Amino acid sequence: MWTSSALPHLAVGLAALSGTLAASYDDIPAIEAYGQHFFYSNNGSQFYLKGVAYQENFSPNGTGNNDANTKYTDPLADASKCSRDIPFMKQLFTNVIRVYAIDPTQNHDDCMEQLASADIYVIADLGEPGTSIDSSNPEWNVGLYTRYTAVIDALAKYNNVIGFFAGNEVVSKQNETAAAAFVKASVRDTKGYIKQMKYRSSLGVGYATADVPSRDELAHYFACTPGGDASTSIDFWGYNVYSWCGDSNYQDSSYGDRVNFFANYPVPVFFAEYGCIEGIPGGPTHRPFTEVAVLYGNMTSVFSGGIVYEWFYSDNEYGLVEINDNTVSPYPDFTSLRSQLAKVTPSSTQSSAYTPRNTAPACPTVGGTTWAAMPSPLPPAVNPALCSCEVSALTCNVFSDDSDSYAQNFDYICGSNEDYCAGIAHNATTGTYGTVSGCSPKQQLAFVANQYYNGQSNKASACDFGGLASTQSPATSAGCEALLSAAGTNGQGTVPSPTGQQGTAAASSTSEGAAVGIMTTPAFFDFGKAFFAAYVITALVSGAGMLML
Repeated sequence: MWTSSALPHLAVGLAALSGTLAASYDDIPAIEAYGQHFFYSNNGSQFYLKGVAYQENFSPNGTGNNDANTKYTDPLADASKCSRDIPFMKQLFTNVIRVYAIDPTQNHDDCMEQLASADIYVIADLGEPGTSIDSSNPEWNVGLYTRYTAVIDALAKYNNVIGFFAGNEVVSKQNETAAAAFVKASVRDTKGYIKQMKYRSSLGVGYATADVPSRDELAHYFACTPGGDASTSIDFWGYNVYSWCGDSNYQDSSYGDRVNFFANYPVPVFFAEYGCIEGIPGGPTHRPFTEVAVLYGNMTSVFSGGIVYEWFYSDNEYGLVEINDNTVSPYPDFTSLRSQLAKVTPSSTQSSAYTPRNTAPACPTVGGTTWAAMPSPLPPAVNPALCSCEVSALTCNVFSDDSDSYAQNFDYICGSNEDYCAGIAHNATTGTYGTVSGCSPKQQLAFVANQYYNGQSNKASACDFGGLASTQSPATSAGCEALLSAAGTNGQGTVPSPTGQQGTAAASSTSEGAAVGIMTTPAFFDFGKAFFAAYVITALVSGAGMLML
């Protein structure tokens, strides 16, 4: 390995740009998705991603990392680290980095300016550990919406942000496909938020999938437009693929199959992660990256490049460089990647000479054991104002924050009469959703407790639930009447889309040195399997046939 002393002049030069020139993130041309390709907005030339995943001490493997006690380091908040690493990134011809979790309360101007000055763009995941859509217990709720919109608020001003991933490998098993409905709802709401806030129209929202058996259905589901409604479809598709190991080839790696499958896809497709470490002579740090010639060669008519996993070497044995005492020491696969990228010259198309002809695919059909998510209706829009209005208007309210005690009360209320819980239903397979299903668990419990209380003729003893709840004087503040009317007294109406800025004002987050997930709410499905067993049994006995997924 060789060290950062090899390029001190370049490091100093880039560092000098930081804070001394006009913010170049204002001037760098935005990248736009047009049909199946990306283009520079200023001159219409085609943009191919030559990227690297850039997140220290972080494992982005879907729900496996959905732990609120996991700590992470915001990769865009430390200007000194950015100035240390960017010169080495440029040796790899890097023009994009992927970041998996940022702290929206931090200032990112310096790093984003340094990146823009080096012509490097950013794609950012919207979640964080403890605040992302859970594969096995999916929901789309206030805590998630607040987190996602906060990240958008924090990064929208930078022209070198291409867009966001609303989910990463959320569906990794065949029995998790119902979760796709909640991710598709998050795509709809985050795209709607970008439009409502009048942020740059080229900011896209996509999804990154693992190379799993349901990958084809997932690709069709996220790009399909039920009823011609494009508001729920992704703007780009990321594919985390590790099938080319060592000196594999186009056929054995199934790269050819992927090109054939995506040939008619309507939005840009790229490798959101690549770089297999299995069976490499010399070990994981000796990846030859022979796939680069193919990815930027005969695949360019369909794929828009890719992002190597990953920059920082960690316990998972992936990593292009080692950082010791703030010194960058590249591994042999850094040199291999540099050599391979230096040789590629992907063909380029001008946007003016390109006419998109691909159309949205058909949505996969719910049935059997292969697909369990209806494309429409989706989970309702998350409206924090509606949730607050609902709670204020209740006569029986939950005041305790003891979430460990919520499960038995959900179990009891929903088991006694399923109608009490219709307002919190979220069944992706039947497309059945209550208007309160996007509220926090505490707000949902308050709603069903009030339904129970009303069903018991408002008896004082019916609003206690072991001391969790008590009665209050209901209040309807200005603006609530229309929201409550739309939602319906039983929670089976409609949810108006929220208005105004949602993320920045409400966001609070911590990253390095403290547990994260402050903005999250406990997953509704984490309240205990007893509740679901009781609810399913009740539904089946009554003939409703509702299965909560």
